Amino acid sequence: MTGFDTVGLTRPASQLVTIFGGSGFLGRHVVRSLAKQGYRIRVAVRRPDLAQFLQPLGRVGQIVGVQANLRNPESIRRAAEHADIVVNLVGILQEGGNQSFQRLQAEGAGEVARAAAAIGAPLVHVSAIGADPESPAAYARTKAEGEAQVFAARPEAIVFRPSIVFGPGDGFFNRFAGLARLMPVLPIAGAATRMQPVFVGDVAEAITHAVEGRARAGTVYELGGPEIRTLQELIDYTLAVTMRQRVVLPLPQPLAMLQARALELADTLTLGLLPDGLKLTRDQVVMLQSDNVVSEAAKAEGRTIEALGITPTAVEAVVPGYLWRFRKAGQFATRRGTPEMATIPDLIAPEPMGPGSAHHPHDAGGPAVGQKGAGAGQAPGMRWGRRY
Repeated sequence: MTGFDTVGLTRPASQLVTIFGGSGFLGRHVVRSLAKQGYRIRVAVRRPDLAQFLQPLGRVGQIVGVQANLRNPESIRRAAEHADIVVNLVGILQEGGNQSFQRLQAEGAGEVARAAAAIGAPLVHVSAIGADPESPAAYARTKAEGEAQVFAARPEAIVFRPSIVFGPGDGFFNRFAGLARLMPVLPIAGAATRMQPVFVGDVAEAITHAVEGRARAGTVYELGGPEIRTLQELIDYTLAVTMRQRVVLPLPQPLAMLQARALELADTLTLGLLPDGLKLTRDQVVMLQSDNVVSEAAKAEGRTIEALGITPTAVEAVVPGYLWRFRKAGQFATRRGTPEMATIPDLIAPEPMGPGSAHHPHDAGGPAVGQKGAGAGQAPGMRWGRRY
């Protein structure tokens, strides 16, 4: 096997892709997508033992975990060694301990880019919509600095900026559904902020296109879903899907900052044991003051998910499939009595054989139906009704 087919194109099976952050929410979908195409995959993470769940996504030996830490340049170089393509998915929403925005999203991104440049490997880097060197939020500033370092080391790199990414196991819809299960009132910051949620499978497909050479080198793509909604509209939708009635209380920014400061203090006092769903930082509050949607410039210049030949998936097509577990009756809960179900015939009645019931055992037939003898009552085997 030479590694090239009859038209001179390198086969995926002969190519090694190193994915930094491949065990995260987005990473596992990227690994699955690339494995289906036949690529050999090296997953570079801090704890390779915790990434073994990825191995069943490919053939035996196709997916291997290696140790790497974006705060350790030498480990980055070792993980990138001999790779044909490098993908960087590392990012955090909240700082903690040694995990800071500056070290991971700015300096770490630069180290990955320099490691890819040293071996001549193409680089795919995932940033975020809202990356801006002038942003008042540290998250957005370091994302922008990371992009700058990536292009400085690897001008041909491809950068993806997704909006809010959703899918099974996400930290967005699951977060608010979990909060609604615990709290009668949901105080939220940035209720009017517009967002364009994009399905994690679509983002993974976009990254696969880039790995396959079907995206423009040196380009920043902005990835968003088919609809733009405000944060409050998305929370209202979450409540509708989980069949819970809660009061959504929009907070002005000053009050939201106080709430975030109190939760930061609570997280510190509990040594980081505060549940993830309750965590909120002041930096996140600042981020929520800006819309998170695909820019008009990206649309005009063909730097969107549609330009890659991908039809974005709607929230309604995916979210109900994994939020049902937050309903009071789980998968057995129904929406009977709600306006959206009014046009659907209700075949379930409060009691069997009652008004509106579709259960009529006296009309049933089949081999279990016996014969009634004169004056003998129901014959043996007469269980479901009578035969005509």
